[in-house]
Amino acid sequence: MTERRAASSQELPSSIGLFPLPGILLLPGANLPLHIFEPRYRDLVRDALGRGRLIGMIQPLDPEDRSPAPALYPVGCVGRMTSFRETEDGRFYISLTGVSRFRIVRELAADTLYRQADVSWAGFAKDLNDQEDVVIDREQLMPVLREFFRQHTVKVDWDALAQVPNHALVRSLAMTCPFAPRERQALLEAASWTERGTMILTLLQMAVRQTGGSEKTVLQ
Repeated sequence: MTERRAASSQELPSSIGLFPLPGILLLPGANLPLHIFEPRYRDLVRDALGRGRLIGMIQPLDPEDRSPAPALYPVGCVGRMTSFRETEDGRFYISLTGVSRFRIVRELAADTLYRQADVSWAGFAKDLNDQEDVVIDREQLMPVLREFFRQHTVKVDWDALAQVPNHALVRSLAMTCPFAPRERQALLEAASWTERGTMILTLLQMAVRQTGGSEKTVLQ
């Protein structure tokens, strides 16, 4: 499939299907692979294929709540299916590309197995065409990141990582580092990519200290 991001929020629908998933972060411009096996979310994928291929990723307020309709955070991120594969038994392997954050206005009394909501795109216009010059203090970040990855036995090509642009680095770290659900939500709701990068540095510093690492940078 060829991906085309919406040029403005006016091209995005006023209501979307929701996929509540704790601990999963989708950011604008990022790719998220998903294995869809529950019947209600298989229905969501099938319906989304005929309605702009959009799925709203959002977190439950309580990651331990296993009720059918847990309370949700007010802000999520809609992704467009950029690839999908259906198995013989009806499961899907899909990839979502983040388009824009949204805010739930009200949940709909839908007759579908999956949840739906009216949403607002107000305040998230930059998500669609974000050209922000992301500022990261790499002199502070890289030693903390080295210790964090050492603690988690993650092997990294540091020469290649040094060439990754700031924007892509922040996006990758936000989505792949094992932050807590509430921390992931804070990263999602950050006002800018630069603010997101600063938050990641602070979260990594805290994680290194809690694990007893040797990193000595003073928290800002």
